Amino acid sequence: SRAFAADAPSAADADAPPAEERRFQAETASLLNIVSNALYTEREVFLRELLSNASDALEKCRQRRVANEPTADGDDELKITITVDQDAKTLTIEDSGIGMTSDELATNLGTIALSGSKKFAAEAAAAEGGDASAIIGRFGVGFYSAFMVGSKVTVASRSADPAAAAATWVSADGAETYSLAPGGGKTSRGTKVTIDLKDDAAEYLKEPRLREVVQKYSNFVSFPIEVGGEVANGVGAVWTRDPREVKEEEYEAFYKRAFKGAWDTPSYHLHFRADAPLDVKCVLFLPSFHTEKGGLGRLEPGVGLYSRKVRIEDPCPDIAPDWCRFAKGVVDSEDLPLSISREKAQDKRLIAKLQDVVVRKLLRFLQDAAKKDREKYLEWHAEFSTFLKEGACHDHARRAEIAKLLYFDSSTGAQTSLDEYVARTPADLPEAQDKIYYLHAPTRDLALASPYYEAFKASGRECLFVYNAIDDFVMTN
Repeated sequence: SRAFAADAPSAADADAPPAEERRFQAETASLLNIVSNALYTEREVFLRELLSNASDALEKCRQRRVANEPTADGDDELKITITVDQDAKTLTIEDSGIGMTSDELATNLGTIALSGSKKFAAEAAAAEGGDASAIIGRFGVGFYSAFMVGSKVTVASRSADPAAAAATWVSADGAETYSLAPGGGKTSRGTKVTIDLKDDAAEYLKEPRLREVVQKYSNFVSFPIEVGGEVANGVGAVWTRDPREVKEEEYEAFYKRAFKGAWDTPSYHLHFRADAPLDVKCVLFLPSFHTEKGGLGRLEPGVGLYSRKVRIEDPCPDIAPDWCRFAKGVVDSEDLPLSISREKAQDKRLIAKLQDVVVRKLLRFLQDAAKKDREKYLEWHAEFSTFLKEGACHDHARRAEIAKLLYFDSSTGAQTSLDEYVARTPADLPEAQDKIYYLHAPTRDLALASPYYEAFKASGRECLFVYNAIDDFVMTN
């Protein structure tokens, strides 16, 4: 196998026994072919999977330190480093995490669909005071996605156990065997995965491309990810924090760095946690303007689905109805059932319930915002009312709640909601208690000059003025 660029073999490695060749377990040969060729829709996802594994290793090491367990020497800073070797055509992902012993390499990598992180999470959950919320891995297949881009994968690791020796695992794409040998040059705690890239995967030798993938999928991972000596994931996951601890400037900075085209200051942000029907952490931003009115095309959905701060689907069209496409944000669930590739949520009914939680929170938030600061809400409403009216027409299950957010020009000279209009209906006109009168005209001046308005003016009855076709459609529905 190829020598490692960063760590020279020690004298002990030179005297180490030769590599032992072993066969994969659990029908791995056929499963490896599925994982590397058919499981994932995008090849770039391999980097997300390896970074998730590295993040889990760092989290386990962090918890080991917190528990004051003996820990082998290594980088004091828990981080992930990505390096490339242009001449050798290799990509290396290295972490300073908990590492693995020779037996753990054989168990975790020699048997596909065996998740060491899932086992760790189960043990942590069973232990008193255990915390597995930051552990990402669950299925035990993500590592093998490396073979989508690699002809050979070499894993050199040294366990955090001070008494354990380093070991190296090597396998080639399409092989039914792997080799396991002591040593391998990994002298410090952690794991180093070196991929010999295939000819058609040369794009992953370019640091800008690697940085792009990191920021797309793993931008919010808790530990720093360095590409070419620079941290590539500098955005903190504000949605995982207590809303009471996040400052306004932090929300604004997150909004501008996390979402494309978000150069404005958002009018509102909604940050909440819920535990039904499943654990959810969410942050939504309502921009101060939109581009649809300028003829720049229909807005794309702006809310992404994440699990343990790792991108699953962003944007996710199922997490919010189409009329909510003005909102930008993140919905993160730690126990959301995912497909094995972690590219889609598995349970559509659960996603529908999740959507209901998010939209219900948003509607309640906007209703409260209108009460707290009417002037600010009306300014936002003037920009985004078209989306609300679209929802009132098409979202039959929520139209009554959406209608409460709509304001119209009134003959009294003020903007008014439908509830306010009904509340002002004179008590001596019982036949009009359930009616809302409106007049459709191009402008307010033309509405006031309309002969149809004369009857309302003479009787002193309030009339709403609507100026757009969608307003007329809302009223008739």
